[in-house]
Amino acid sequence: MSLWEYANPVKFIRTTDMVLPWISVLAVLCLVTGLIWGFFFTPEDYRQGSTVKIIYLHVPSALMAINAWMMMLVASIIWIVRRHHVSALAARAAAPVGAVMTLIALATGALWGQPMWGTWWAWDPRLTSFLILFLFYLGYIALWSAIEDDDTAADLSSILCLVGSVFAVLSRYAVNFWNQGLHQGASLSLDKEENVADVFYFPLLVCIAGFVLLFVALVFLRTQTEIRARRTRALIAREQRG
Repeated sequence: MSLWEYANPVKFIRTTDMVLPWISVLAVLCLVTGLIWGFFFTPEDYRQGSTVKIIYLHVPSALMAINAWMMMLVASIIWIVRRHHVSALAARAAAPVGAVMTLIALATGALWGQPMWGTWWAWDPRLTSFLILFLFYLGYIALWSAIEDDDTAADLSSILCLVGSVFAVLSRYAVNFWNQGLHQGASLSLDKEENVADVFYFPLLVCIAGFVLLFVALVFLRTQTEIRARRTRALIAREQRG
């Protein structure tokens, strides 16, 4: 069985219909478990107090904001190289989800930063690159909506996605590139010494799993919707020509 078989819209819809209920249930279980565990069964931080618990929304949403764009990048490259419509529609489907994740990260970052930094916003390298990433999400969504021909929209939005990937990378590694700004380093790392304390770390992993599963479920559902909408537009165009 080849992975490219799922570029067939019918195959994609049939397969995702089977796995969507399971992914959705797991997403809800992880989110409910992780958020309740994190907000109600972890201690306050000795410096940040109860505000540290914003980490259970901020870190997973920020992680998904960046990785959603990376997923769009891969799908866009597949469209450019292989011309598979499902990949282009999957990228389109992921964009609003990624935009909401970015907005959640920005909002929770402001709520977390105000008591810590004394300001709701600072032109910190990571914050600024994240804001630009959010604007790229909005531009990507607007570009798809502004062009009637689906293939042309997919071509142009794929190019925009390639350009925006620079800011997705900067959003992740800005603290490493510029040794300045208010934002701290990564809360999660392959280096055990850089991670948060275990009492916060394990519920955070559960929350991240929940956000990942939620993203996958929403992208599958939205891609199915985009496939059906494209098919409907094609039928309407055929009738008008006839």
